[in-house]
Amino acid sequence: MFEVGFDELILLFVIGLLVLGPERLPKVANVLGKWIGRARRTASHLRHQLEREIALAELEERRKTLVSQQTKPGAPAGDATSSTPGAAPPSAPPSKHEPTPGAGGTRDSTPSG
Repeated sequence: MFEVGFDELILLFVIGLLVLGPERLPKVANVLGKWIGRARRTASHLRHQLEREIALAELEERRKTLVSQQTKPGAPAGDATSSTPGAAPPSAPPSKHEPTPGAGGTRDSTPSG
């Protein structure tokens, strides 16, 4: 993006020293460094968030294609999962007769610890 070499840094330091003076230059450099760090962290956070959103959209698209392939009439059941390697088949919802883990007030009969 911005390529600043050693010569440009020395020139900026000398100009800053002449304009701000030796007392204020370190304080200004400290504040400037903090702002640059915040900007970099914000940009990095935004980039990671956008990458997660793109990955989520791709997963949702794959899920829709798998569901549409499974609901096609005449399509074999195993055909949809074999078209995408590494994709796990969608899990079935829990049966109404089986209690869900952690639901209800029942305690587990196995001793803990």
